[in-house]
Amino acid sequence: MTKRRDPHTLDLFRDYAPPEVVPAFEPEISRGGTLDVKISRVLSEAMARSGKTRAEIAAEMSDYLSQRVTENMLDCYASPARRDQKITLERLIALVDATECNELLNFICEFFGFVAVPARYAEVIRLWQTEEKLAELERHRAALRGRVGGLLK
Repeated sequence: MTKRRDPHTLDLFRDYAPPEVVPAFEPEISRGGTLDVKISRVLSEAMARSGKTRAEIAAEMSDYLSQRVTENMLDCYASPARRDQKITLERLIALVDATECNELLNFICEFFGFVAVPARYAEVIRLWQTEEKLAELERHRAALRGRVGGLLK
């Protein structure tokens, strides 16, 4: 007699889908050069990956911000030679929204040793952090008990 599959149990090989992770830019895009050059390169790459023209991106950013963003501004932000034109934080946020290029988030996070993950994984991360803290406390407690020895009896 064959075993019937439990419909309430997931099959690791059939039902499992790995969580999506915010990707990072390939190292050759964000490596080398000054910070200005790196920023220009990733902005240019984000716009190129979006499949939209810079005029379309500028229009979407303008709508998002309720202020005028031009194609020329985007060209300046993406040009390492234009050191006088830097993207502002609010325009970077609008650019991420317009291009849907979440790699820009990881580009920033990597400078501080972090990665960007979707918000729906925040509780999983907090749970892991809590478990790590509890394990550290338990190790600390065990060490203290070992040092105190028979004093607690």
